[in-house]
Amino acid sequence: MSSATTSPAPRLSALQVLACGALIVTLSMGVRHGFGLWLQPITQAQGWSRETFSFALAIQNLSWGLFGIFAGMAADRFGAFRVLAGGALLYALGMAGMALSTTPLGFALTTGVLIGAAQAGTTYAVIYGVIGRQIPAERRSWAMGVAAAAGSFGQFLMVPVEGLLISGLGWQQALLFLGVVVLLIVPLALGLREPGFASAQAQAREQTVAQALREAFRYRSFQLLMAGYFVCGFQVVFIGVHMPSYLKDHGLSPQVASYALALIGLFNVVGTYAAGALGQRLAKRHILAFIYFARAVVIAIFLAAPLTPMSVYIFAAVMGVLWLSTVPPTNAVLAQIFGVAHMSMLSGFVFFSHQIGSFLGVWLGGVLYDHTGSYDIVWYMAIALGVFAGLVNLPVRETPIARAPQRVGAAA
Repeated sequence: MSSATTSPAPRLSALQVLACGALIVTLSMGVRHGFGLWLQPITQAQGWSRETFSFALAIQNLSWGLFGIFAGMAADRFGAFRVLAGGALLYALGMAGMALSTTPLGFALTTGVLIGAAQAGTTYAVIYGVIGRQIPAERRSWAMGVAAAAGSFGQFLMVPVEGLLISGLGWQQALLFLGVVVLLIVPLALGLREPGFASAQAQAREQTVAQALREAFRYRSFQLLMAGYFVCGFQVVFIGVHMPSYLKDHGLSPQVASYALALIGLFNVVGTYAAGALGQRLAKRHILAFIYFARAVVIAIFLAAPLTPMSVYIFAAVMGVLWLSTVPPTNAVLAQIFGVAHMSMLSGFVFFSHQIGSFLGVWLGGVLYDHTGSYDIVWYMAIALGVFAGLVNLPVRETPIARAPQRVGAAA
Protein backbone atom coordinates (compact mmCIF):
# COMPACT_ATOMS: atom_id res chain seq x y z
CA MET A 1 0.00 0.00 0.00
CA SER A 2 2.86 2.38 0.67
CA SER A 3 3.92 2.34 -2.96
CA ALA A 4 0.61 3.95 -3.89
CA THR A 5 1.57 7.14 -2.10
CA THR A 6 5.10 7.52 -3.50
CA SER A 7 5.76 9.73 -6.48
CA PRO A 8 6.51 7.77 -9.67
CA ALA A 9 9.94 8.08 -11.24
CA PRO A 10 10.12 10.36 -14.28
CA ARG A 11 9.04 8.49 -17.40
CA LEU A 12 10.20 11.05 -19.98
CA SER A 13 13.82 11.98 -20.42
CA ALA A 14 14.86 15.46 -19.32
CA LEU A 15 16.18 16.10 -22.84
CA GLN A 16 12.84 15.24 -24.44
CA VAL A 17 10.85 17.35 -21.97
CA LEU A 18 13.12 20.37 -22.31
CA ALA A 19 13.51 20.13 -26.10
CA CYS A 20 9.79 19.86 -26.85
CA GLY A 21 8.79 22.30 -24.10
CA ALA A 22 11.40 24.84 -25.18
CA LEU A 23 10.37 24.73 -28.84
CA ILE A 24 6.69 25.15 -27.96
CA VAL A 25 7.42 28.15 -25.74
CA THR A 26 9.71 29.56 -28.45
CA LEU A 27 6.87 29.53 -30.97
CA SER A 28 4.09 30.68 -28.68
CA MET A 29 6.01 33.43 -26.89
CA GLY A 30 8.05 34.42 -29.93
CA VAL A 31 5.01 35.25 -32.03
CA ARG A 32 3.21 37.24 -29.35
CA HIS A 33 6.30 39.26 -28.39
CA GLY A 34 6.21 40.96 -31.77
CA PHE A 35 2.60 42.16 -31.62
CA GLY A 36 3.75 45.71 -30.87
CA LEU A 37 5.13 45.86 -34.42
CA TRP A 38 1.56 45.70 -35.74
CA LEU A 39 0.26 48.65 -33.70
CA GLN A 40 0.89 51.36 -36.26
CA PRO A 41 0.26 49.31 -39.46
CA ILE A 42 -3.12 48.11 -38.21
CA THR A 43 -4.32 51.39 -36.67
CA GLN A 44 -3.31 53.34 -39.77
CA ALA A 45 -4.90 50.85 -42.18
CA GLN A 46 -8.15 50.59 -40.20
CA GLY A 47 -8.35 54.21 -39.04
CA TRP A 48 -8.38 53.17 -35.38
CA SER A 49 -6.85 54.90 -32.36
CA ARG A 50 -3.99 53.41 -30.39
CA GLU A 51 -6.46 52.88 -27.56
CA THR A 52 -8.44 50.46 -29.78
CA PHE A 53 -5.38 48.36 -30.51
CA SER A 54 -4.17 48.58 -26.92
CA PHE A 55 -7.57 47.53 -25.57
CA ALA A 56 -7.56 44.38 -27.74
CA LEU A 57 -4.10 43.42 -26.47
CA ALA A 58 -5.20 44.24 -22.94
CA ILE A 59 -8.14 41.85 -23.39
CA GLN A 60 -5.66 39.31 -24.78
CA ASN A 61 -3.55 39.47 -21.63
CA LEU A 62 -6.59 39.26 -19.37
CA SER A 63 -7.99 36.36 -21.40
CA TRP A 64 -4.62 34.62 -21.23
CA GLY A 65 -4.61 34.90 -17.47
CA LEU A 66 -8.25 33.88 -16.98
CA PHE A 67 -8.15 30.89 -19.32
CA GLY A 68 -4.75 29.98 -17.89
CA ILE A 69 -6.46 28.92 -14.67
CA PHE A 70 -8.68 26.44 -16.52
CA ALA A 71 -5.87 25.35 -18.86
CA GLY A 72 -3.82 24.57 -15.76
CA MET A 73 -6.65 22.58 -14.20
CA ALA A 74 -7.14 20.64 -17.44
CA ALA A 75 -3.42 19.95 -17.81
CA ASP A 76 -3.21 18.69 -14.21
CA ARG A 77 -6.20 16.43 -14.80
CA PHE A 78 -5.85 15.24 -18.40
CA GLY A 79 -2.20 15.88 -19.27
CA ALA A 80 -0.45 18.55 -21.30
CA PHE A 81 -0.91 17.18 -24.82
CA ARG A 82 -4.64 17.83 -25.20
CA VAL A 83 -4.34 21.34 -23.80
CA LEU A 84 -1.37 22.21 -26.03
CA ALA A 85 -3.05 20.87 -29.18
CA GLY A 86 -6.27 22.78 -28.48
CA GLY A 87 -4.28 25.92 -27.72
CA ALA A 88 -2.42 25.69 -31.02
CA LEU A 89 -5.68 25.47 -32.99
CA LEU A 90 -7.08 28.50 -31.17
CA TYR A 91 -3.84 30.38 -31.87
CA ALA A 92 -4.15 29.79 -35.61
CA LEU A 93 -7.79 30.93 -35.61
CA GLY A 94 -6.95 34.00 -33.56
CA MET A 95 -4.12 35.04 -35.89
CA ALA A 96 -6.47 34.75 -38.87
CA GLY A 97 -9.04 36.86 -37.02
CA MET A 98 -6.40 39.47 -36.16
CA ALA A 99 -5.59 39.75 -39.86
CA LEU A 100 -9.15 39.82 -41.19
CA SER A 101 -11.18 41.70 -38.55
CA THR A 102 -12.63 44.98 -39.82
CA THR A 103 -14.33 46.24 -36.64
CA PRO A 104 -12.94 47.00 -33.18
CA LEU A 105 -15.29 44.40 -31.67
CA GLY A 106 -14.15 41.65 -34.03
CA PHE A 107 -10.54 42.64 -33.45
CA ALA A 108 -11.00 42.48 -29.66
CA LEU A 109 -12.71 39.07 -29.83
CA THR A 110 -10.08 37.46 -32.05
CA THR A 111 -6.87 39.25 -31.12
CA GLY A 112 -8.02 39.54 -27.53
CA VAL A 113 -10.10 36.56 -26.44
CA LEU A 114 -9.04 33.85 -28.92
CA ILE A 115 -5.30 34.49 -28.91
CA GLY A 116 -5.35 35.02 -25.16
CA ALA A 117 -7.00 31.63 -24.63
CA ALA A 118 -4.49 30.09 -27.05
CA GLN A 119 -1.55 31.48 -25.13
CA ALA A 120 -3.01 30.09 -21.90
CA GLY A 121 -2.81 26.60 -23.37
CA THR A 122 0.61 26.86 -25.03
CA THR A 123 2.91 28.62 -22.56
CA TYR A 124 4.46 28.38 -19.13
CA ALA A 125 1.70 27.08 -16.85
CA VAL A 126 1.22 23.95 -18.96
CA ILE A 127 4.90 23.40 -19.78
CA TYR A 128 6.02 23.96 -16.20
CA GLY A 129 3.51 21.39 -14.98
CA VAL A 130 5.24 18.75 -17.10
CA ILE A 131 8.67 19.94 -15.93
CA GLY A 132 7.54 19.83 -12.30
CA ARG A 133 6.33 16.23 -12.64
CA GLN A 134 9.12 14.89 -14.85
CA ILE A 135 12.28 16.68 -13.65
CA PRO A 136 13.72 15.88 -10.19
CA ALA A 137 13.36 18.62 -7.57
CA GLU A 138 17.11 19.21 -7.37
CA ARG A 139 17.15 20.24 -11.07
CA ARG A 140 13.67 21.77 -11.33
CA SER A 141 14.59 25.47 -11.00
CA TRP A 142 17.36 25.04 -13.57
CA ALA A 143 15.00 23.28 -15.99
CA MET A 144 12.42 26.04 -15.64
CA GLY A 145 15.17 28.52 -16.44
CA VAL A 146 15.94 26.62 -19.62
CA ALA A 147 12.29 26.71 -20.70
CA ALA A 148 12.00 30.42 -19.95
CA ALA A 149 15.24 31.08 -21.82
CA ALA A 150 13.69 29.34 -24.82
CA GLY A 151 10.81 31.79 -24.78
CA SER A 152 13.33 34.59 -24.72
CA PHE A 153 15.22 33.10 -27.64
CA GLY A 154 11.90 32.93 -29.44
CA GLN A 155 11.56 36.68 -28.98
CA PHE A 156 15.08 37.27 -30.27
CA LEU A 157 14.45 34.98 -33.24
CA MET A 158 10.88 35.88 -34.11
CA VAL A 159 10.66 39.65 -33.67
CA PRO A 160 13.11 40.49 -36.52
CA VAL A 161 11.44 37.80 -38.62
CA GLU A 162 8.03 39.36 -37.98
CA GLY A 163 9.39 42.78 -38.96
CA LEU A 164 10.68 41.31 -42.21
CA LEU A 165 7.38 39.52 -42.85
CA ILE A 166 5.44 42.77 -42.39
CA SER A 167 7.71 44.65 -44.80
CA GLY A 168 7.85 41.80 -47.31
CA LEU A 169 4.31 40.37 -47.27
CA GLY A 170 2.26 43.18 -45.74
CA TRP A 171 0.79 43.11 -42.26
CA GLN A 172 -2.23 40.92 -43.11
CA GLN A 173 -0.35 38.19 -44.97
CA ALA A 174 2.31 38.17 -42.27
CA LEU A 175 -0.33 37.38 -39.64
CA LEU A 176 -1.87 34.61 -41.76
CA PHE A 177 1.56 33.07 -42.35
CA LEU A 178 2.31 33.06 -38.62
CA GLY A 179 -1.08 31.47 -37.97
CA VAL A 180 0.09 28.45 -39.96
CA VAL A 181 3.47 28.40 -38.22
CA VAL A 182 1.96 28.10 -34.71
CA LEU A 183 0.31 24.82 -35.73
CA LEU A 184 3.76 23.23 -35.39
CA ILE A 185 2.99 23.19 -31.67
CA VAL A 186 0.71 20.16 -32.21
CA PRO A 187 3.41 17.66 -33.30
CA LEU A 188 5.82 19.05 -30.71
CA ALA A 189 3.21 18.43 -28.00
CA LEU A 190 3.36 14.70 -28.75
CA GLY A 191 6.76 14.69 -27.05
CA LEU A 192 5.15 15.81 -23.79
CA ARG A 193 2.62 12.97 -23.49
CA GLU A 194 3.25 11.42 -20.08
CA PRO A 195 2.74 7.62 -20.01
CA GLY A 196 0.48 6.50 -17.20
CA PHE A 197 -0.33 10.12 -16.40
CA ALA A 198 -3.88 9.62 -15.09
CA SER A 199 -3.06 6.81 -12.66
CA ALA A 200 0.14 8.49 -11.47
CA GLN A 201 -1.70 11.73 -10.75
CA ALA A 202 -4.46 9.94 -8.88
CA GLN A 203 -1.83 8.33 -6.65
CA ALA A 204 0.17 11.54 -6.13
CA ARG A 205 -2.68 13.83 -5.10
CA GLU A 206 -3.36 14.25 -1.43
CA GLN A 207 -5.76 17.19 -1.91
CA THR A 208 -8.81 18.00 -3.95
CA VAL A 209 -8.78 21.07 -6.18
CA ALA A 210 -10.89 22.98 -3.64
CA GLN A 211 -8.54 22.07 -0.79
CA ALA A 212 -5.47 23.10 -2.78
CA LEU A 213 -7.00 26.47 -3.66
CA ARG A 214 -8.19 27.15 -0.13
CA GLU A 215 -4.75 26.34 1.23
CA ALA A 216 -2.92 28.52 -1.32
CA PHE A 217 -5.12 31.61 -1.06
CA ARG A 218 -4.92 31.58 2.73
CA TYR A 219 -1.12 31.38 2.62
CA ARG A 220 0.58 34.76 2.91
CA SER A 221 3.51 33.93 0.63
CA PHE A 222 1.14 32.93 -2.19
CA GLN A 223 -0.55 36.33 -1.91
CA LEU A 224 2.82 38.11 -2.02
CA LEU A 225 3.94 36.18 -5.09
CA MET A 226 0.71 37.15 -6.83
CA ALA A 227 1.28 40.83 -5.96
CA GLY A 228 4.80 40.75 -7.36
CA TYR A 229 3.71 38.99 -10.54
CA PHE A 230 1.05 41.68 -11.09
CA VAL A 231 3.85 44.23 -11.33
CA CYS A 232 5.85 42.02 -13.68
CA GLY A 233 2.94 41.90 -16.12
CA PHE A 234 2.35 45.66 -15.95
CA GLN A 235 5.97 46.48 -16.74
CA VAL A 236 6.89 44.02 -19.47
CA VAL A 237 3.69 44.25 -21.52
CA PHE A 238 3.61 48.04 -21.42
CA ILE A 239 7.20 48.16 -22.64
CA GLY A 240 6.79 45.36 -25.18
CA VAL A 241 3.69 46.84 -26.82
CA HIS A 242 4.24 50.59 -26.51
CA MET A 243 8.00 51.02 -26.76
CA PRO A 244 8.05 50.82 -30.60
CA SER A 245 5.56 53.70 -30.81
CA TYR A 246 7.31 55.59 -27.99
CA LEU A 247 10.56 55.48 -29.93
CA LYS A 248 8.93 56.44 -33.21
CA ASP A 249 7.22 59.39 -31.51
CA HIS A 250 10.69 60.60 -30.52
CA GLY A 251 12.02 60.42 -34.07
CA LEU A 252 13.75 57.03 -34.02
CA SER A 253 13.28 54.62 -36.92
CA PRO A 254 11.12 51.47 -36.70
CA GLN A 255 14.29 49.40 -37.10
CA VAL A 256 15.53 50.70 -33.75
CA ALA A 257 12.39 49.33 -32.09
CA SER A 258 12.73 45.96 -33.83
CA TYR A 259 16.36 45.64 -32.79
CA ALA A 260 15.50 46.73 -29.25
CA LEU A 261 12.80 44.07 -28.87
CA ALA A 262 15.18 41.50 -30.32
CA LEU A 263 17.89 42.53 -27.84
CA ILE A 264 15.43 42.15 -24.98
CA GLY A 265 14.80 38.60 -26.15
CA LEU A 266 18.50 37.82 -26.66
CA PHE A 267 19.63 39.07 -23.27
CA ASN A 268 16.66 37.50 -21.55
CA VAL A 269 18.04 34.12 -22.64
CA VAL A 270 20.91 34.88 -20.27
CA GLY A 271 18.70 36.39 -17.57
CA THR A 272 16.13 33.60 -17.38
CA TYR A 273 18.73 30.84 -17.49
CA ALA A 274 20.77 32.58 -14.78
CA ALA A 275 17.68 33.09 -12.60
CA GLY A 276 16.79 29.41 -12.89
CA ALA A 277 20.34 28.26 -12.17
CA LEU A 278 20.79 30.65 -9.25
CA GLY A 279 17.49 29.45 -7.84
CA GLN A 280 19.21 26.13 -7.05
CA ARG A 281 21.71 27.96 -4.80
CA LEU A 282 20.17 31.22 -3.54
CA ALA A 283 16.90 32.17 -1.86
CA LYS A 284 14.42 32.72 -4.67
CA ARG A 285 12.72 35.59 -2.85
CA HIS A 286 16.03 37.49 -2.91
CA ILE A 287 16.40 36.85 -6.64
CA LEU A 288 12.88 38.16 -7.26
CA ALA A 289 13.36 41.25 -5.09
CA PHE A 290 16.61 42.09 -6.89
CA ILE A 291 14.94 41.78 -10.30
CA TYR A 292 12.10 44.15 -9.41
CA PHE A 293 14.34 46.74 -7.73
CA ALA A 294 16.73 46.61 -10.69
CA ARG A 295 13.90 47.17 -13.18
CA ALA A 296 12.85 50.35 -11.35
CA VAL A 297 16.41 51.68 -11.47
CA VAL A 298 16.93 50.79 -15.13
CA ILE A 299 13.68 52.47 -16.24
CA ALA A 300 14.51 55.61 -14.25
CA ILE A 301 17.96 55.86 -15.87
CA PHE A 302 16.48 55.27 -19.33
CA LEU A 303 14.03 58.15 -18.90
CA ALA A 304 16.69 60.48 -17.50
CA ALA A 305 19.29 59.82 -20.22
CA PRO A 306 19.21 61.38 -23.70
CA LEU A 307 17.20 59.18 -26.07
CA THR A 308 19.46 57.83 -28.82
CA PRO A 309 19.65 54.48 -30.63
CA MET A 310 22.58 53.51 -28.39
CA SER A 311 20.72 54.39 -25.16
CA VAL A 312 17.76 52.33 -26.41
CA TYR A 313 19.98 49.33 -27.15
CA ILE A 314 21.66 49.54 -23.74
CA PHE A 315 18.27 49.80 -22.04
CA ALA A 316 16.96 46.83 -24.05
CA ALA A 317 19.99 44.69 -23.20
CA VAL A 318 19.87 45.40 -19.46
CA MET A 319 16.08 45.16 -19.32
CA GLY A 320 16.32 41.94 -21.27
CA VAL A 321 18.35 40.32 -18.49
CA LEU A 322 15.48 41.19 -16.13
CA TRP A 323 12.59 40.56 -18.53
CA LEU A 324 11.21 37.06 -17.91
CA SER A 325 13.76 36.16 -15.26
CA THR A 326 10.95 36.35 -12.68
CA VAL A 327 9.30 33.27 -14.21
CA PRO A 328 11.64 30.43 -13.11
CA PRO A 329 12.03 31.48 -9.45
CA THR A 330 8.32 32.27 -9.06
CA ASN A 331 7.22 28.89 -10.37
CA ALA A 332 10.00 27.05 -8.56
CA VAL A 333 8.83 28.62 -5.28
CA LEU A 334 5.28 27.45 -5.97
CA ALA A 335 6.46 23.88 -6.52
CA GLN A 336 8.70 24.08 -3.46
CA ILE A 337 5.91 25.31 -1.18
CA PHE A 338 2.89 23.38 -2.46
CA GLY A 339 4.28 20.41 -4.40
CA VAL A 340 3.56 19.52 -8.04
CA ALA A 341 0.17 17.75 -7.96
CA HIS A 342 -1.73 21.01 -8.63
CA MET A 343 1.16 23.04 -9.93
CA SER A 344 -0.26 24.03 -13.34
CA MET A 345 -3.46 25.26 -11.69
CA LEU A 346 -1.67 27.28 -8.98
CA SER A 347 0.73 28.66 -11.57
CA GLY A 348 -2.31 29.65 -13.60
CA PHE A 349 -3.76 31.64 -10.70
CA VAL A 350 -0.49 33.46 -10.05
CA PHE A 351 -0.18 34.16 -13.76
CA PHE A 352 -3.72 35.53 -13.79
CA SER A 353 -2.47 38.23 -11.42
CA HIS A 354 0.38 38.85 -13.87
CA GLN A 355 -2.12 39.29 -16.66
CA ILE A 356 -4.28 41.72 -14.74
CA GLY A 357 -1.14 43.81 -14.49
CA SER A 358 -0.54 43.27 -18.22
CA PHE A 359 -4.08 44.42 -18.97
CA LEU A 360 -3.60 47.63 -17.03
CA GLY A 361 -0.12 48.27 -18.43
CA VAL A 362 -1.03 47.95 -22.08
CA TRP A 363 -4.46 49.59 -21.76
CA LEU A 364 -3.34 52.53 -19.64
CA GLY A 365 -0.48 53.06 -22.07
CA GLY A 366 -2.97 53.63 -24.87
CA VAL A 367 -5.51 55.58 -22.83
CA LEU A 368 -3.04 57.96 -21.22
CA TYR A 369 -1.22 58.51 -24.49
CA ASP A 370 -4.45 59.41 -26.27
CA HIS A 371 -5.39 61.83 -23.46
CA THR A 372 -2.01 63.39 -22.72
CA GLY A 373 0.03 62.77 -25.86
CA SER A 374 2.74 61.16 -23.74
CA TYR A 375 3.66 57.87 -22.06
CA ASP A 376 5.38 59.61 -19.13
CA ILE A 377 2.76 58.81 -16.47
CA VAL A 378 2.87 55.09 -17.23
CA TRP A 379 6.68 55.05 -17.17
CA TYR A 380 6.59 56.61 -13.69
CA MET A 381 4.00 54.08 -12.56
CA ALA A 382 6.29 51.28 -13.76
CA ILE A 383 9.12 52.64 -11.59
CA ALA A 384 6.96 52.93 -8.45
CA LEU A 385 5.50 49.46 -8.94
CA GLY A 386 8.98 47.98 -9.34
CA VAL A 387 9.93 49.25 -5.87
CA PHE A 388 6.67 47.89 -4.46
CA ALA A 389 7.22 44.43 -5.99
CA GLY A 390 10.77 44.25 -4.68
CA LEU A 391 9.53 44.94 -1.16
CA VAL A 392 6.66 42.42 -1.18
CA ASN A 393 8.86 39.54 -2.33
CA LEU A 394 11.30 39.86 0.56
CA PRO A 395 9.01 38.25 3.21
CA VAL A 396 8.09 35.21 1.05
CA ARG A 397 8.62 31.89 2.90
CA GLU A 398 10.03 29.18 0.64
CA THR A 399 9.80 26.15 2.94
CA PRO A 400 7.25 23.41 2.09
CA ILE A 401 3.89 24.09 3.66
CA ALA A 402 3.00 21.96 6.68
CA ARG A 403 -0.12 19.90 6.06
CA ALA A 404 -2.18 18.05 8.66
CA PRO A 405 -2.06 14.25 8.08
CA GLN A 406 -5.85 14.00 8.09
CA ARG A 407 -6.00 15.91 4.77
CA VAL A 408 -5.05 12.74 2.92
CA GLY A 409 -7.97 10.91 4.39
CA ALA A 410 -10.28 13.84 3.76
CA ALA A 411 -9.27 14.02 0.12
CA ALA A 412 -9.75 10.29 -0.27
